[in-house]
Amino acid sequence: MPFASVNQFAGTDQDDTEIRLYYETHGNPADPALLLVNGYSSQIIAWFEGFREQLAERGRFVVSFDNRDVGQSTHLDGVEVDLAAVATAAAAGTAMPPIPYTLSTFGDDAVGLLDHLGIPAAHIAGSSMGGMIVQQMAIDHPERVLTMTSIMSTTGEPGYFEASPEAAAALMAPWPTDRDEFIAAGVASRKISASRRYFDPDLAAKLLADSYDRMFYPEGLDRQMAAVRGSGHRAEGLRNLAVPTLVIHGREDPLIMPNGGERTAELVPGANLLLVGDMGHDLPKPLWPIIIDAIISHTAHASPRR
Repeated sequence: MPFASVNQFAGTDQDDTEIRLYYETHGNPADPALLLVNGYSSQIIAWFEGFREQLAERGRFVVSFDNRDVGQSTHLDGVEVDLAAVATAAAAGTAMPPIPYTLSTFGDDAVGLLDHLGIPAAHIAGSSMGGMIVQQMAIDHPERVLTMTSIMSTTGEPGYFEASPEAAAALMAPWPTDRDEFIAAGVASRKISASRRYFDPDLAAKLLADSYDRMFYPEGLDRQMAAVRGSGHRAEGLRNLAVPTLVIHGREDPLIMPNGGERTAELVPGANLLLVGDMGHDLPKPLWPIIIDAIISHTAHASPRR
């Protein structure tokens, strides 16, 4: 299995931990690189094989990976975080308690993967938390980013990071440890946030089963969520961004409301916004032609803002 050593984690009570990312590639390395960044708690297989293959067939060298603390990448076992305190500080705008890592750290990991592959600059696309990561990556490392595509994501600002009560409760519910219970609970949760017109419970159950069998690691959830809640907003960085940007969002997204995507496009100078009807907080296969066409067009024709 391919792994890349990309970073170090300096723990309070432990020696430095090497961060290794599991990654996969699709397509011709001579084609322009397109880095796909996963969302909260999701593994590389959440970018369905067919989705990545179709992007590769359209002339992109597609790189995808497991973020730290999920899937086959490095797990920071035993590193504690007080998620309730992080959430309280984020809501009140008070001093943030210590968190193991931030969205910037995720972005640094991704840059380390590009270094490992010898890619000087890439098109980057991320969904949900992955959209937050690529936004921060473009702010921190603009010289490594050709274009950015932020999918069903937001800026982190209060008022633009809203979910329906039902979707929020489903997201934060503890994961059952029993395999069958995990799959059943996951299907119920995804039905709440997914595209209503296209939701397929059998496909959702298969992805959940595959994810459980590949790596069940609920411990990483609080650390990843702490990075989301504890990193602050990106408004100022996005206002000054010169990276060509496409924002894709579902009109029916109950987990990150459409105003999150609208706000992202409003802040980034020259950004294009694609609001997709019948799309919730997922990438259903019937909508792949729209989404893939948009990404390919954006990465082919966008030019840096002068």
